[in-house]
Amino acid sequence: MATAQAMQAIERRTIAKVSWRLLPLVALAYCIAYIDRSNISFAALTMNKDLGFSAYIYGWGAGIFFFGYFLFEIPSNLILEKIGARIWIARIMITWGIISGLTAFITGATSFLIIRFLLGAAEAGFFPGMILYFTYWFPSEYRGRVISTLFIAQPVANAVASIVSAAILEMDGVLGIRGWQWIFIIEALPAVLLGLVIFKVMTDRPARADWLAADEKAWLQNRIDEENRRVESAGKLTLMRALPDPRVVALSAIYLMSVTANYGIVFFMPQIIKGIGLTNMMTGLASSVPYIIGTIGLIAWGWSSDRNKERRWHLIVASSVGALGLAFAAWSGASYWALLGMSAATVGIYGSRAAFWPMPSIFLTGTAAAGAIAMINATGNLGGYFGPFIVGWIKDSTNSFEAGLYFLAACSLMSALIAFIAARAAGDPAAMARANAAAAE
Repeated sequence: MATAQAMQAIERRTIAKVSWRLLPLVALAYCIAYIDRSNISFAALTMNKDLGFSAYIYGWGAGIFFFGYFLFEIPSNLILEKIGARIWIARIMITWGIISGLTAFITGATSFLIIRFLLGAAEAGFFPGMILYFTYWFPSEYRGRVISTLFIAQPVANAVASIVSAAILEMDGVLGIRGWQWIFIIEALPAVLLGLVIFKVMTDRPARADWLAADEKAWLQNRIDEENRRVESAGKLTLMRALPDPRVVALSAIYLMSVTANYGIVFFMPQIIKGIGLTNMMTGLASSVPYIIGTIGLIAWGWSSDRNKERRWHLIVASSVGALGLAFAAWSGASYWALLGMSAATVGIYGSRAAFWPMPSIFLTGTAAAGAIAMINATGNLGGYFGPFIVGWIKDSTNSFEAGLYFLAACSLMSALIAFIAARAAGDPAAMARANAAAAE
């Protein structure tokens, strides 16, 4: 009994140390990444008029980011797995910060499309790299909560960007620079600076963690190694076998639908809310509300999914809540009730992430995990193109966001349906998670 109690004490101590050391740094980095990816939504409030962009051109440019992301995602994650997260994540952050700042100097549609594509190429590999990085440091039973912590950066970033970007937009004319240009210049600096910090302080693997005691390091490495052996005992997948695996394909399709719904909101929410009749500053404050509320759903779903050792049904319910919220926002039209619908949508969409991202590591390890996680994220993030592009096209065609929101609701609902049907057909990941947890006890 004393030995078991001692091991539990080591586990608690180790997880606490790893969490406090890594999670604030990773969450801050993701928060900055998300701001640089989505701050275009506020710049658009004046940029579109200055440069003569229609909703169609804006949606195309906002979304083409994800084509660059898609093309370079898998190679980037394989490089990270080979040379380590410290060097590669620092490289990603510094280059995307520089390119994000250069967005301030676009002059028309062509330069807009080119710079957004290059920003996607620069950022490719960051998020799947972090998901892979967590598998090096956290046993499976902790990953729902850990991934929730990472994803908190999304609603926090959107809330912060909504308020800060609206304030920066008021700098219009300072030093002869337009407000939307100041947004890109000012918000690019943290990425470059934090990239330098990550290069200095990030630790690649537990074996190199001189800030862990010897018993803590041994416990963590042994637990991770044991979990990897259990996964591989069911049949270790090579990279080439993992990419077309039915489970990987199903997860890619689920994420594609979910991300389409998400970015359709992110890139157009300020314009939708401003339609109520608010000023730019009030639009920023109002736009932050759904993201703040969405954080609650994210934390709750991650905690519940880990506590119950269940992923699939948590994913299905969360995606359904997202669909209902979007449909209610569409039905509400340009009114404050739409904020309630958007808030419900963010609770569901963000909550689904906590149940979704622990799934790949249930049956993948090593290079196969690096490549498959990158493919799932790359395929899913094409939704970041389709969502803004289609919503922009619908807005230009109907002069309203209503039909676009119904389209996004259908995407979130489709994510739930695929999870219900395909996850079972491919071998229920939740069942495998319970089996792994039982074996670890």
